[in-house]
Amino acid sequence: MIYLITGGERSGKSSYAENLAKGLSDKPMYVATARKWDDDFQKRIDRHQKDRDERWINIEKEKHLSEINFSGEVAIIDCVTLWLTNFFVDTKNDVRLCLEQAKAEFDAIVNHENATIIIVTNEIGMGVHADTHIGRKFTELQGWMNQYLAATADNVVLMVSGIPVKIK
Repeated sequence: MIYLITGGERSGKSSYAENLAKGLSDKPMYVATARKWDDDFQKRIDRHQKDRDERWINIEKEKHLSEINFSGEVAIIDCVTLWLTNFFVDTKNDVRLCLEQAKAEFDAIVNHENATIIIVTNEIGMGVHADTHIGRKFTELQGWMNQYLAATADNVVLMVSGIPVKIK
């Protein structure tokens, strides 16, 4: 079962995903995709880890989600935007290559036996228009990946001001 939870910044996506995971499992898995860019980002990561209690299995995985065994697990992947950023930086902003690599990683995890995967992503194209060419390229990348994820997902929920709106 694949859930895609999408929405704008601070729309309640992660809280919704965490509550869903806790309702489906006594020991859910939390896959954080953030790269530790600097000390401030490390503090953010540390704070998020402390927010999750002993029920959670915490995994830090910047890119290669296919290395995780999701079989029989309820897992949150949070978030696609940071995950794509890692591909984007590592491919020197090659949108085509980044999309190809990210799709391959996603395709490798969707068929794990008895897995429930809850994917958190952002609708960055619904916000302020990016000022830079690179920002616009990333927004396109995010939109194309979101479409790919949504096409595969069994359930898609759009979070609006903390309210879940079922899309699919």
